[in-house]
Amino acid sequence: MGTEKDYRDLFDRVAALREQVADRLGDQLTSNPQLGDAILKQIDGMLEQVDAAERAQPPSPDGGLAGLVGVGSDAAPDLGQTRMPRGVEAYDETVASERIIAVGDLYYLYQHERIGVFRVVQKLQELFQGGAIRLSDGPGAFGLYRFDRRDVLRYTKRDRIAAYRRILGYGKGAGAANSRPNVDFHRLFVHLNNQVALFWRDKRISDVIRARAYDPSFGSIAIVRRAGLDLRNNLKFTSYGHLNVLRVEVMQLLEEAFRILNAPDVKELFGAANAWDVVDEVLIRYFDERLVTSPRQRMGVTGRQVLRWLAAPHILESTRSEFEALLLEIAEPAEEWITSAQSLRLAERTEVERVLPWDAHRPVGVAAPVKSGPRRQAFAKRGGLGVYKGSGVPAVNGARR
Repeated sequence: MGTEKDYRDLFDRVAALREQVADRLGDQLTSNPQLGDAILKQIDGMLEQVDAAERAQPPSPDGGLAGLVGVGSDAAPDLGQTRMPRGVEAYDETVASERIIAVGDLYYLYQHERIGVFRVVQKLQELFQGGAIRLSDGPGAFGLYRFDRRDVLRYTKRDRIAAYRRILGYGKGAGAANSRPNVDFHRLFVHLNNQVALFWRDKRISDVIRARAYDPSFGSIAIVRRAGLDLRNNLKFTSYGHLNVLRVEVMQLLEEAFRILNAPDVKELFGAANAWDVVDEVLIRYFDERLVTSPRQRMGVTGRQVLRWLAAPHILESTRSEFEALLLEIAEPAEEWITSAQSLRLAERTEVERVLPWDAHRPVGVAAPVKSGPRRQAFAKRGGLGVYKGSGVPAVNGARR
């Protein structure tokens, strides 16, 4: 059982060790900063081992209270002999990875839903049943016949829309019963991709300006980590329920839809080379839609890659070199996601706002809203200060500040 004196002595010894190592290796640390990271990681590893060993020891039945208050034979002669707990499990290490992976698959499915893959198959089925297209007994025709024969065993479109609304915040309405829409997901996801893209842009600039640059100002790990942890914590409470089963079933449904669209008789009917050509042709011919197939599909692929990366414990890596090596996996997917979303006006690149406020309705650096009363309105009429109607936000010379 660790005492308060052992607790203080441990950190004093660790601090002395760090100072001694920095003093002896000062010249080498200046020319090779990675060496400092390696040394700090070893010292941190030793501290973690000590903490793990202390937590593994069972505490006394009273938790050390008798020694602290001076009751019984276990009374401590001074504060240094009392029991000192090591703390509790870190909050950010309690997220289940399988649920975040499931959210990534659901996001992938949502983008294909927005493209219109399922609507295309349903339209083909409607035309097939009405005899409006030249299909009879090929593999595509047989697949269209069987596509809705298992509807009673599947989640319906209404169930899918409710899941998108509850977990991703996309769509309209109040969401499924006894749940609320996750309206913060999109802005947190955009923020994470922006910060990953900015990190690597800063890193590339530093490599161009100075060879082997290692200045922390060129890309902040803390900002990327905060953006990732915010998104993980957001998904922690919205990924419960039937998400895992639903995404497996809908992934099977998506595979079946593409098997029909890629059938030779269906492709021949539209003069298409592949299943995506069939999707585009049906959307243009029967729905008269502006095609967003390519950016939506890339958003689904790259967004799923980013969310899968977030499900791993990489975001908690504290060593700079290792964090950069792990983050490299989603450097290009994040940049591509931002580019695709920007082309659809679903996201914007941010260069200034590095941290998102918890209060989504109050931007960083903006004061509390100013209420518009009779005296303020009279003052505004004299040209001193304008107040936007219904917003409570002050304006100067008629322009919003």
